[in-house]
Order: sequence, then structure tokens, then C-alpha cells
Amino acid sequence: MDTILCLDLGTTTGWALQQDGAILSGTMSFKPGRFDGGGMRYLRFKHWLTEMRNKTGGMDAIYFEEVRRHLGVDAAHAYGGFMAHLTAWCEHHNIPYEGVPVQTIKKHATGKGNANKDAMIAAIKSKGHAPEDDNEADAIALLYFAREKND
Repeated sequence: MDTILCLDLGTTTGWALQQDGAILSGTMSFKPGRFDGGGMRYLRFKHWLTEMRNKTGGMDAIYFEEVRRHLGVDAAHAYGGFMAHLTAWCEHHNIPYEGVPVQTIKKHATGKGNANKDAMIAAIKSKGHAPEDDNEADAIALLYFAREKND
């Protein structure tokens, strides 16, 4: 069975990992520290990706939530930075990657492409998971989409 990592990119990144049929998930904070330079969050993100790859023994694919519109400029800039570093890291390590539109993930999980955060969390809880927030729920939902796509 493939090792797949799914990500809801952001300052608090939700992640879901399928390995040997099991699903692990959580969140990772890349909030800049008080004395961090502007690029430190991205260096920590790349280091975290490398740790995940090393712990799993390699990844067959990475999927990420593809956001087309942000409510704020800061969120848009952060997302763009995470996406740029993710795609460059994947290219460097020869790992296939794919962005999946938010509406596609929501429709797959809830039946509605405009489902709110509570509906997404409820949909993932109904599958037996206990996400700590909407970031983790979105990553798990993306993993279910990716698994079905690859079957």
C-alpha cells in the first residue's frame, strides 16, 4: 500500500499520513518565533517534511489543499510560501505532488462544495477520527479523496 501525505498548508498545517493502511494525523505549527527572520517558518517546514519522509522510509505521493482565494494578504503570502517550498522540496526529492481544490475536497467529504468548518469536522468524526481542529480535518478529508482516487 502506498505511503501518502496530505497537507492543509498554513501557519498551522494540518496533516494526514497513510502508511501500511493506517492513518495518522495531526497539526504542526509554523508560527514564527519572536526573534525569527521571515524565512524561518519555511525552513522549519522543509525540515519537518524531511523528518516525515525519513520516519516513513519514503513517500509515494503528497497531496495538498489548493486554495485559490484567501481572506487576507498575510494568509495568501504564507500559503504561497508554503506551497512554493513544498513543490520545490517534492521536485528535489522526486516525490509526485498534486493540489486538490478546496471545493472538491469539501464535496467529497460532505456532499457540499461549500461546507463550513463544522461540517467538515463532523464528516471526519463520522469516519472514526478525532481531529483537533479544521486543519487536521481537512487533511484527513483530503487523504480519503486521494485514497479513492488511487484505488
